[in-house]
Amino acid sequence: MNKSVYQSILEGDSEAATAGVSEALKRGEEPIRVLNEEMIAAMEEVGRLFGEQEYFIPEMMISARAMKEALAILKPHLLESHIEPIGKIVIGTVKGDLHDIGKNLVAIMLEGVGFEVTDLGTDVSPDRFAAAVRDVNPQIVGLSALLTTTMPYLDASIRAIEQAGFRDRIAVMVGGAPVSQEYAEKIGADLFAADAAAAAKTARNHILAA
Repeated sequence: MNKSVYQSILEGDSEAATAGVSEALKRGEEPIRVLNEEMIAAMEEVGRLFGEQEYFIPEMMISARAMKEALAILKPHLLESHIEPIGKIVIGTVKGDLHDIGKNLVAIMLEGVGFEVTDLGTDVSPDRFAAAVRDVNPQIVGLSALLTTTMPYLDASIRAIEQAGFRDRIAVMVGGAPVSQEYAEKIGADLFAADAAAAAKTARNHILAA
């Protein structure tokens, strides 16, 4: 018996997930149903299992990879059906910080719950974040810092967005190993996420509550 797309993503089985999406589309299933009821639902369950410490980073990463590969199959059909993403988000690791594994996982998890993600990469200057807000017009900007020495650039990036006149149109979400809720509040961030699963859940809840 073939596994469902939901189960395949939960197990991190990329081959079964992509095959399942292809088969669902051949059967004439609505792309939005596959996205919401199987793919997004699976990633939400992955996030829950991670929060309950039943899944750890390796399990989350292989599930996220399965989600990304399945989404690549589904995305053209979503576009044909004029299915809009739930929101746009710009993410990046701040200036001076070259860490990208955590940020990449955040990007995949965000795509998994329905966002259109613009990933600026690593070592992103405050001005580049501000320019991306202007060009992409996202609802959320996600700033990541993995080193204590680069944490001041979280604050500097928020100030650059503010000085460019865009602060009132977006929510800023911050995260990374040395970042805390208290620090997020201190620098005026709107949202804090301790890990990739929390980032996806927090961003989605923010959009749905708007």
